[in-house]
Amino acid sequence: MKTSGLGKENFRPVYMAIVLLMLIVIVGTTGYILIEKFTFTEAFFMTVITISTVGFQEVRPLSEFGQFFTAFLIVISFGIFAYAVTTLTRYIVDGVLRNYLKDNKVKTRIEKLNNHVIVVGYGRNGQQAIEELKKLKTSVVIVENKESIIKTIRENADLLYIQGDATEDETLDNARIDHAKALITALPNDADNLFVVLTARAMNPDITIISRAQNFNSDKKLRSAGATNVIMPTKIGGQRMAKLVTQPDIVDFLEYIMLRESEEVYIEEISCKNMSAQFAGKSIGEWSIRSITGANILGMKTADNNYIVNPSPKVKITDNDQIFVLGNPEQIGKLKKVLFESK
Repeated sequence: MKTSGLGKENFRPVYMAIVLLMLIVIVGTTGYILIEKFTFTEAFFMTVITISTVGFQEVRPLSEFGQFFTAFLIVISFGIFAYAVTTLTRYIVDGVLRNYLKDNKVKTRIEKLNNHVIVVGYGRNGQQAIEELKKLKTSVVIVENKESIIKTIRENADLLYIQGDATEDETLDNARIDHAKALITALPNDADNLFVVLTARAMNPDITIISRAQNFNSDKKLRSAGATNVIMPTKIGGQRMAKLVTQPDIVDFLEYIMLRESEEVYIEEISCKNMSAQFAGKSIGEWSIRSITGANILGMKTADNNYIVNPSPKVKITDNDQIFVLGNPEQIGKLKKVLFESK
């Protein structure tokens, strides 16, 4: 399982160094007990000062055979001791041990997550998606396969990550896909995104999947594979540039509301599920949302996936609909309170 930058194979030199060091200590201690009749403490001490070449005096005068054994022990242990010290020092100095501890701490935090979003790929699109999700106070788990990028991610204490191939069940399982509410795959290659979508949809049939696409003909393939929505940055970029020529003020206005950081006003999607019974089956006009809360209903999505822009006051809203509301945080907070807590 490669859920972090460090697996058992990465620590194999450390394990080997420790095993060899323990082995030489066992051989030396046993040899001194058998040859010189030392006590265990004396034999262990003699072995340690011998393999470390600190130059302390023998605990007792050695016999001729004991001297040969000591010389043999020095010869075979010198390289092992130097290798062990060098290996352990390198792992500490290079930060391998620190990374291992950090990765395990992150893994523990991920194991407690529910209703989070998985973002596959920490490129430009992935980073932008993560920034927006963090603004909305949504927990995010990054899945990235490149060690160089994982090193960058580790520097941010707020980021949760899994290193691995997102097309493999084990990697997505470690990201708790069965408890996630959505997955965004923002890999640069459409084929890779396709495999991620197929894997994710098979593991969690109910999850929302947003996929990036580079080529125009990839849209249908990704949707057929199970993507809920497909985003093509090149298409969106081209449309935006054209709109900036013909309708620049409209683009700037929508960008101000939708994309820029603004605490004054924003659009929020609200599900009408579990709304107070007094609103069920009533029209927007009967709700009097504007006069009560100050927020505006810009549009809605009906139960049959149809969108209504600027709905008429006569339109009735059911608990299967979703509404798109414009307002400041106080107004939208008041709307939610009225909609779900009123009796």
